[in-house]
Amino acid sequence: MDNVINLRQARKAKMRDEKERLAQANRAKFGRSKAERLETEAGEARRVRALDGARREKEGPDAS
Repeated sequence: MDNVINLRQARKAKMRDEKERLAQANRAKFGRSKAERLETEAGEARRVRALDGARREKEGPDAS
C-alpha cells in the first residue's frame, strides 16, 4: 500500500486529459486561418486546372 490515490482527483485528471485530446483534434481540424484555407483551395484549383489542361481527349458533346 505504498501509493494512495484520491479517486476524485484521478477521475478529474482523466476528464481533463480527454478534453485536451479532443481539443487538439478540433484544433487540427478547424484551426486554420482564412489565409491558409484560401491558399489550400487555390492550390487545389491550380492542380485541377493543370490536370484538365493535360487531358488528351476533350470530354463533351463535340468530342468524337
